[in-house]
Amino acid sequence: MNAIDLPLSAIRKLLDGAIVSSLDLAEACIARSQAHSDLNVWVCFDPEALRKEARDADRRLAAGERLPLLGIPIALKDNIEAAGMPCGAGTASLNGRLPQADAELVARLRAAGAVIAGKVGMHELAFGITTNNAVTGAVRNPWDRARIPGGSSGGSGAVVGAHIVPASIGTDTGGSVRVPAALCGVSGFRPTVGRVPSQGTAPISLTRDTAGPLAYTIADCALLDEVMTGTRSEQMKVSLQGLRLGVPRLPFWNDLEPELQHVAESALSALRQAGVEFVDVDMSALSELNASVSFPVVFFEFVRDMREYLDVRGRGVAVEELIAAVGSPDVRGAVGTLLTGGGIPEDVYESALGARAQMQALYKQTFDLHRIEALVFPTTPRVAAFIGEDETVELNGAQLPTFGTFIRNTDPGSNASLPGVTIPLGLAHSLPVGLALDGPMNSDHRLLAIAEAVQSALPSAPLFANPN
Repeated sequence: MNAIDLPLSAIRKLLDGAIVSSLDLAEACIARSQAHSDLNVWVCFDPEALRKEARDADRRLAAGERLPLLGIPIALKDNIEAAGMPCGAGTASLNGRLPQADAELVARLRAAGAVIAGKVGMHELAFGITTNNAVTGAVRNPWDRARIPGGSSGGSGAVVGAHIVPASIGTDTGGSVRVPAALCGVSGFRPTVGRVPSQGTAPISLTRDTAGPLAYTIADCALLDEVMTGTRSEQMKVSLQGLRLGVPRLPFWNDLEPELQHVAESALSALRQAGVEFVDVDMSALSELNASVSFPVVFFEFVRDMREYLDVRGRGVAVEELIAAVGSPDVRGAVGTLLTGGGIPEDVYESALGARAQMQALYKQTFDLHRIEALVFPTTPRVAAFIGEDETVELNGAQLPTFGTFIRNTDPGSNASLPGVTIPLGLAHSLPVGLALDGPMNSDHRLLAIAEAVQSALPSAPLFANPN
């Protein structure tokens, strides 16, 4: 096993003890990138620039400098700006254009010593779940090259799932961190909206968007969350004995792939044996409310928020040009009419915000009434689809919309602005399965501590089959 296969805390000890160097990690990243070039994870990767940054980190380490991420390579989704690296958001009109400065969250990562390894692929403009991008090419799942890594942060999931880097940063609007983390067999965290600065990140919907980390463990995600939010958790370790978690059978546990359901139910059994108390809760009212929020909010806010981003960040492209140049058919179908009468009327948008407030009230009522600390459910209802299944996917004998199927369980909490995690469980059909936990709004540190305890009580999920 290479040091790059270890959790961030273990890498930190090896670097601080001069047992491995940042250059060692960089060389491992480069070698893995070459060995797994068919995954198509990178849209910007410069081995010599990575080596230079690693050598700089090693000089700082030798001088006695100690920072949480000093010398550790981390990948960024291609909609997050990093000075000196193109920020294309997976779309032609921004491809190759250099941003003027780091996004605020990247500045915080660098201040903590992170080595930015490069930029990874995504679904075009983050408008999808497959990362089958007509502009930059399909990113492939490290567990099965014929399958999707999830999206829209597909490169962020695949690059960690393949152990090319130990951590990456993605963005999540309706599941775009947690779905690829689950499908690629790693941990992922969506913070409460507003905790991570959004400046310098190409948006879909500022009401719903947030950046979040993907890494091997929840503890790694918690460390990255502290760095990106500029907060420090005082949360004590959580005991599972007597911990109350809600099981929302409807709609989250309904119509699951049988083998995936077996893996998820086995996890609940293991947690029950560890002392967790499960409470069945009915959240079937969420489905209708969620449908009233998701697309109206996104399609109303996208043009407004993207226009402001392009202007403020000086990207040199008008939103009209950006939409006209979209290359992926599914994204073109989604955004192509937004400027020609196909947008969302303001009264529909206001109604959607009202439904969102009702969702938030329903979640709060559920947490309070049942005295539960989080909801637990499978992150996705099935394992990764095949590349090319862009429109529909099979689930229990029915052909269902691909996008709606994969975000079914992650979208409601996103719309309510809840924090959510996904933990790698095991395999169904030899492909990774994730277990999700959604917590009350702004309970991020507590949710991460709960998730860390849950992860420690479950059997270790398999590593990527052949990281070398």
